[in-house]
Amino acid sequence: MRIRYRDTGAGPAVVVLHGGWGYEIYPFDAQIAALAHGHRIVIPDRSGYGGSPPIEDLPADFHDRAAEETRAVIDALGLARPILWGHSDGAIVALLLALAHPDRIAGAIVEATHLYKQKPGSRAFFEAIVADPDSIGARAAAVMARDHGERWRQLLDRHSRAWLRIGRDARSAAEEFYGGRLPGLKVPVLVVHGGRDPRTEPGELAALCAALQERGAAGTADARDRRAFALFDAGGHSPHSERASADAVTDAALRFVHDVIGSTHPADPARPADPAHSARPLRP
Repeated sequence: MRIRYRDTGAGPAVVVLHGGWGYEIYPFDAQIAALAHGHRIVIPDRSGYGGSPPIEDLPADFHDRAAEETRAVIDALGLARPILWGHSDGAIVALLLALAHPDRIAGAIVEATHLYKQKPGSRAFFEAIVADPDSIGARAAAVMARDHGERWRQLLDRHSRAWLRIGRDARSAAEEFYGGRLPGLKVPVLVVHGGRDPRTEPGELAALCAALQERGAAGTADARDRRAFALFDAGGHSPHSERASADAVTDAALRFVHDVIGSTHPADPARPADPAHSARPLRP
């Protein structure tokens, strides 16, 4: 496996896991600038995305596969218990990895994440992309082409078909990605979510927050049970890159990261960083 990743900063690590359209469509520029002075920021391109090798298909269990791939990246880079910041599909990956390997993960920021496998409110959205990937508009298409090259249409098609397949295969509207295990999650979590996220089903965010706040039978009231919430009533699918909420997301993330893993320069001002400058391949 050969994975391309961006790498900047120094200190305790934060691993950013992009959403289903890749990194560049919802970049973390402001958050990287704020975090990179006291932290190492690593942003892998999952297989099939960006500078990583192409794939022929995106199976319905791609989130589970991506969680194992991310674990391999963390191992290959020798990252000691990083915080994961996952967006959308990347947030599912972050939660799955934290559930499977809580001893390897210090905490998780989950933004615009998903609980339910069935997404009736998004079905028409995915079907429209399958019918015509260019329907996303010229501006988004230009970003996708810059990130993924000529294969961007195939990437969107595979991703939309995978989500449609996940919904069809779900046994009920209540089937979720985590098998009911979220109450027992043993790492600190910060939930970042927009109240107007078009990919969130009615009641889904409330159910997610309730599951994370519930204590499993083996749960104990210690630091690993910490739950924090940064919810934005007017926010959409990417609060970290939306003008109205980006600064507040950055502040919430900084507090969470410093509380959980600290910083090599916790009192120093943030400095700009160019994560793409040091991008290089990885062979886990």
